[in-house]
Amino acid sequence: MKIYKRMVRKPVTISPGANVLDALNLLHHNSIRHLPVVDGDNFTGFVSESDIRQVLLLPGGNEMKIEEVMNREPVTIGPEENLEEAAKLINHYKIGGLPVIEHDKLVGIITVGDILAAFIEIMGVLQASSRIDVVLGENPKAFESVSGIIKEEGGEIISVGMGNSEENDKKFYFFRLKKCDVGRIAESITVNGYEVISVIE
Repeated sequence: MKIYKRMVRKPVTISPGANVLDALNLLHHNSIRHLPVVDGDNFTGFVSESDIRQVLLLPGGNEMKIEEVMNREPVTIGPEENLEEAAKLINHYKIGGLPVIEHDKLVGIITVGDILAAFIEIMGVLQASSRIDVVLGENPKAFESVSGIIKEEGGEIISVGMGNSEENDKKFYFFRLKKCDVGRIAESITVNGYEVISVIE
């Protein structure tokens, strides 16, 4: 999924000449934790709530300008990049959000919350669903075969993931399905020679 499909397109911004109290008020009023800093049409930096709170502890911190506090070279991402890349950057740099930049202009912002919401939607976690965990073994056509069995038995796959069994460290695939008679599907998978290790109605 591309960044532009999940980013906030018109983020709240602040100018480099504003002071830290202005920034704190903006953050609280809009219930956000990050502010892109723009000077006219130009993106100049990024400031977070934690940056501002650290400054407020300093003598005269209330009057400090955002340009003195902001990160002038923040990690950024483009709107055509994949959501997975944003997740990797956020995890690697231990940050809460990324300005989205195109042709040196701010076009949006993507945060941990936006990415989490997207992954929850993709995985179908909040939908009424069933789940089957299956060990596929080494057969390169096993995934295709099991997927076909599920469809033949009337199952509709929402998402697929991989995991390792805690008991024997076997790699398995979990198939999340729209709510269905998952027991019958699991039985058919087993009859076809695959190991079903878990079924969730």
